[in-house]
Amino acid sequence: MTLPWTTANGGLGMAAISYVAIDYLRHVSPTWHEWLQPALWAVLAVAAVVRVPFYKHWSSEFRSALPFIASMLFMLSAFLFEVLSVRSVTAVLGLEWHRNTPPLPDAGQWLLLALNEKLPPLVVDILRAGIIGLHHYLMLFMMLAFSVLFNSIKAPGLGIASRYMFTMAIGRLLRAITFVSTILPSARPWCASARFRVPSHPHPWVQKYYMPYASDARAIRLLIDRDIAYAEPAAYPHEYRPDWGSASFLINFLRPVDSDGLWYNLLKRASGGCNDLIYSGHMLVAVLTAMAWTTDIVSFLCNYFCQEAYGGWTSTLIWLLVAHSAQREVRERHHYSVDCVVAIYVGILLWKMTGFLWTSKDTSANSRLMKLEKIQGQLMQAAKDSDIDAVRELLQQVELGSQSRRGPSQRTMSVFACVTIVFSLIAVLLAFTLTNDG
Repeated sequence: MTLPWTTANGGLGMAAISYVAIDYLRHVSPTWHEWLQPALWAVLAVAAVVRVPFYKHWSSEFRSALPFIASMLFMLSAFLFEVLSVRSVTAVLGLEWHRNTPPLPDAGQWLLLALNEKLPPLVVDILRAGIIGLHHYLMLFMMLAFSVLFNSIKAPGLGIASRYMFTMAIGRLLRAITFVSTILPSARPWCASARFRVPSHPHPWVQKYYMPYASDARAIRLLIDRDIAYAEPAAYPHEYRPDWGSASFLINFLRPVDSDGLWYNLLKRASGGCNDLIYSGHMLVAVLTAMAWTTDIVSFLCNYFCQEAYGGWTSTLIWLLVAHSAQREVRERHHYSVDCVVAIYVGILLWKMTGFLWTSKDTSANSRLMKLEKIQGQLMQAAKDSDIDAVRELLQQVELGSQSRRGPSQRTMSVFACVTIVFSLIAVLLAFTLTNDG
């Protein structure tokens, strides 16, 4: 017997792996990539639109709309705070510190260099290959969310999207607080000079509280004994202070130079930062995507064959890709090993902790069961009395009670469905366009 989820999840897995494989063709055969990638996206978009009229859970999607919007706004606010923090920790020490401070010793880097000498060249080439990046993980999650139309995961799709964005926002806030607390040198010492326009000298706070004690052991000991900044700072150039109006308080954090313009121009160039940002944001996205695939497909399978509650071969492959991404982050010195290790367990724990906020389970069946439990005695008595009309009336009460919770009219649901699909397709297009370079 073929279980209902077999073809649905198999199709989802094949679509996901096809997307990653076709996108990798840009490195192998750009001509084939230019033809196959638009064709794949067209097929997936048409398949999703065709399934819309047959989708039966728009009422649960409607109830998830407000949490979805709130989670999206929360995530955007977290990104803004993170971008401000990235620019601040890069600018506060000045370009000279970034150029002259050596990277930290990293056992993970040493291990990968040693494996390059021991492993077969083909294996090393696979480990070096840019198989998957940030935009792939975002697209894989969007495919997972859209797969609710094909019953690959439990409804509502907006519910799992809300949980994904909410968890991402918490992870980004924790990440920003972490890397602001202690500033670590980049594994790429040239990065700041190549990507940022910040003053070469340190900020006045750093001039007073860090520079006099940065390398002198005797000065550090006296600082510990006295517990006060006693040394006179050296002479440095004055800070440039433009007129940003009500946003002038940001000058101390963003440290503009004379040709930067307004403050938001600096944020557009913040990118990923040029000191070590513990933990890795790319790895956080990768882990959350893998957790979403694993836990939600497991939840779906559990309804049919719970003793084999396993996410399937696609989930296993995605976790292997997460491991591949982690070693590439270290190999290419975008991060230290500790950044990837912390991102993995933080992502897993955060996903588990936010499980109580949104669930992929549809509550309509549970509400019917609760109603049936309440009338169980009456239903059994009517059956004993062979009173078919009473049985029919009791069952109708259960159905009406479930329908009364569904709320909006059919016209409202139709408009909501159209808006949701159009918004989702636009979001997919924007995400693909804006993150296509990784």
